[in-house]
Amino acid sequence: MSIPLPSNLFAGKTAIVTGASRGVGRATALRLAEGGSNVVVNYLSNIGEAAETVRRCQEKGVRAIAVQGDVSEFAAAHEIAKQTVAEFGQIDLLVCNAGVWEGAAIEDMTEEVWNKVINTNLKSAWAMTKACVPAMKRRESAAIVMVSSTSGQRGEANYSNYSASKGGMISFTKALATELCPKIRVNSVAPGWIETAMVRPAFDDPEYYQSVVRSIPLQRVATTDDVALAICFLLSDWSRHTTGEIMNINGGSVLCG
Repeated sequence: MSIPLPSNLFAGKTAIVTGASRGVGRATALRLAEGGSNVVVNYLSNIGEAAETVRRCQEKGVRAIAVQGDVSEFAAAHEIAKQTVAEFGQIDLLVCNAGVWEGAAIEDMTEEVWNKVINTNLKSAWAMTKACVPAMKRRESAAIVMVSSTSGQRGEANYSNYSASKGGMISFTKALATELCPKIRVNSVAPGWIETAMVRPAFDDPEYYQSVVRSIPLQRVATTDDVALAICFLLSDWSRHTTGEIMNINGGSVLCG
């Protein structure tokens, strides 16, 4: 079902979306562009996919650029913020979406896997926020959305590193919401299962996929656009009196505050 956004919803704004070459990041970048925002498409390595996201954003009549960088490193995050200000003169919106899903039983988990997930998911949120906040504070109002997960709310066996990273993003959101008021609102989305390349291998078994669908009261797995629409709501003036909130996007499978 097509749900168009008003073309002036983000008019005059500039957004950075990390991990925007595909999946939730790409869907969010496209929705922001549809709403009139200029978009900075951050990517780690796939320039072709990032360029495709940029092209599709530009088709919606906005300016868009791709900026490579490992956002788990503060130097790279700082450079992305610097390039954004140089190109557009401002930063209004930030979506901390870059993430990986890789785990193991705790006795088998290597330090490398632990660090990779914590750094990519959680440290990147810190690095990008630290890098962008000075410019965002110069705006009349600004907004940040962290892409967390139901795993950060209830835990996930054999993915303790992922759960810790996503739970950390939720606590980070709540801390920043009060710290950055009133200039910058900070919220999170907490999706459940999503149809993305990152989780698709888990659905190779059709029987397992159907068991997942049956466990969701709305009887379907979320699309990337389902998540993107929720992110845009939290970034927009539609939620202008909302900060520190964790919005669950799981079809009713996890009911928590």
